[in-house]
Amino acid sequence: MRRHNVKRSIVALLCLCSLAPGFLFPAASANPARDAILAALASQAKQADPAFAGFSADRGSTLWHSTHTEGKIDTPSCTTCHTKDATAQGMTRAQKPIAPMAVSKTPDRFTDPEKIDKWFTRNCQSVLARACTPVEKGDVITYLSGL
Repeated sequence: MRRHNVKRSIVALLCLCSLAPGFLFPAASANPARDAILAALASQAKQADPAFAGFSADRGSTLWHSTHTEGKIDTPSCTTCHTKDATAQGMTRAQKPIAPMAVSKTPDRFTDPEKIDKWFTRNCQSVLARACTPVEKGDVITYLSGL
């Protein structure tokens, strides 16, 4: 009987989320793959901090636009390569173009877990001199998904 109630609760939660797709991930709910990635990051964040209450586009914007002194001197912020306008094309230090980071301009952005892991690993190390936390990743994805 208890197992049946758990299944029923999960089904009800999934139905509720489908009726209000912006509830859990306000700006990033348009793509199931992105939603799954954000759900996995939220799970990791909740494990690290039981008080975790959700991702924030505002925190993501702050991280994205802030100048950091911990990382490499030639990459003090995300905007160094990606530009302050995330809807515009960026440029690597090797002068290779980077497609806009805003999901509105690059709809498949943040839908491939391997690419997310690769680029967050590389870029967080470059800008922050450390790995980004699940909250930081989720906040940035949420911010860029709303643009």
